[in-house]
Amino acid sequence: MMWTERTVTRHHVRLSCLDSGGPGTPVGPGTPVVLLHGLAGHAGEWDALAAALAPGRRVVAVDQRGHGASERRPADVSRAAYVADVVAVIEQLELDRPVLAGQSLGGHTAMLTAAAHPDLVRGLVLVEAGAAAADPGAPQEIGDMLDAWPLPFPSLAAAREFLGTDAWAAGLEQRPDGWYPRFDRDVMVRAITENTTRAWWPEWERVTCPTLLVLGERGIIPPAESTQMLRRASAPTTAASVPAAGHDVHLDNPAALHALVSTFLETLP
Repeated sequence: MMWTERTVTRHHVRLSCLDSGGPGTPVGPGTPVVLLHGLAGHAGEWDALAAALAPGRRVVAVDQRGHGASERRPADVSRAAYVADVVAVIEQLELDRPVLAGQSLGGHTAMLTAAAHPDLVRGLVLVEAGAAAADPGAPQEIGDMLDAWPLPFPSLAAAREFLGTDAWAAGLEQRPDGWYPRFDRDVMVRAITENTTRAWWPEWERVTCPTLLVLGERGIIPPAESTQMLRRASAPTTAASVPAAGHDVHLDNPAALHALVSTFLETLP
């Protein structure tokens, strides 16, 4: 995927964005798409989907605050801060009512943005993301998982073997003694904690744009939660399960995800 790196700044927090086009760049008439990665992820995870979507439309993948090339240790990692960042990206990069597509925590951010700013969003794709409260033990579980990483990785090959995916290894940075994640453990734990404090059904019910729910066949969203999201949706909403995919649908089966998203984009009013 050929990207142009752009920087959006909001309240002195730097956000790094990978952009397939830009003002004055002929990218076609299709609805633009903003891609939001999950917790401890990075914008490059979307390369496969972005490359498939980019012909005919502008695609922007965001390193969210605390991740990747963006501000590493922002003071504010609230849900409201992540939403305001997405609004800044839309406005500063001059995106006309994009579709927001996010995985996991990025999907949650996309949902909250669509609920709070319906005039800015044309459609919503939630990949392994829901409106229920996160498990109270999630912050501890994520902290323990990150503590188990044998840092530094001596090589990218060692990182790929441990992490099980090229995409996660691609998000690492090289230092003199090896390879490290481009995020800090405590920031990740703080970023997920608010999701455990309550359910987000009121926000979900305020979403007014068409929405596609994408679940991995081996994902973590309970069937009862997706069923409830369909029942409580205020806008046209469809759900699909992707075979041979877990929580990281965009990495496990990008071709199936592309087919679903392409169809969704073609049917937007």
